[in-house]
Amino acid sequence: MLDAGRETLADFAEEWWRLYAVPNLSDRTRRSYAGMWDRHVLPRLGGHRLCDLRPEMVERFRADLRAAGVGDPTVYRVLSLLQGVMQRAVEWERIATNPVRLVRKPSAKRTREVRPLAPSTVEQMRAWMLARGRLRNATIISVLAYAGLRPSEMLALSWAAVRERTLLVERATNDGEIKSTKGTGRARTVRLLPPLAADLAEWRMARGRPGDEELVTPARHGGPWRDGTWQSWHRDAWRPVTGALQIEGARPYDLRHSFASLLIQEGTQIIEVARQLGHSPTMTLEVYAHVFDEFDPAERVPAGEAIRRARDDLAGRSAPVLAADAG
Repeated sequence: MLDAGRETLADFAEEWWRLYAVPNLSDRTRRSYAGMWDRHVLPRLGGHRLCDLRPEMVERFRADLRAAGVGDPTVYRVLSLLQGVMQRAVEWERIATNPVRLVRKPSAKRTREVRPLAPSTVEQMRAWMLARGRLRNATIISVLAYAGLRPSEMLALSWAAVRERTLLVERATNDGEIKSTKGTGRARTVRLLPPLAADLAEWRMARGRPGDEELVTPARHGGPWRDGTWQSWHRDAWRPVTGALQIEGARPYDLRHSFASLLIQEGTQIIEVARQLGHSPTMTLEVYAHVFDEFDPAERVPAGEAIRRARDDLAGRSAPVLAADAG
């Protein structure tokens, strides 16, 4: 069947999609792959026959992506996708070897240094939301910043997981479905800092004391958020508050870094920081090395106390954010 390599990459990709992608990949992954394929691969390589794809052609493809301004992390993902498709072509005996395997991929390592938001900034964000009656949004910000959950983990959190001293993190959302947590799928616990416990208690009271089985921050219909719902929240809630406070380039994920920074600033050992984040110690040190470097053991501040100080300071002064236009 090696002569079957005369079919074009575009034609083979349709078969790959039907026989491999649809049965084996999640909706989110398929959407991501489809976007990369349609934007980067199909216009440049789709018309070439499988048997004509050689390492030098893939090298030129990589160079074209870079010349077009595509960043290294995206180039890495595109080449990885193409390699996976071509590997199926090898296994299905359309071609003898995978030409992408011999092409060196750019580094996929983090290029953006983490930027934890200080408790004072987080509290201004919460105050901005509360001044507009948006307790749900203020609670979301609290959970992300003061428990360090990934957004998908926060959206899958049930009231049963909110315990006396800890949060139990064992689930995550995936486009409207609840699955096990990222990575190993193992559950972990995160310290429930007193200010966050108070915020959650206030939110639960406002929600009419929902049962333990209900989600802490459900979608409007009561179930898990879909990807589009989170994107809408980013547009309608996150961007307005960061814009009003002039927090340039901030992402909701940066609030997870805020929690890590709180733990580091109180002197928590790296192994414990990693455990609460659901990371390996090696990854934690790689991501937060500069935060550890800046830590002064003589200036340790308990995480809960750092939040209380920021909250009290904001309450004790006339914060411009509270007087902002309510539009």
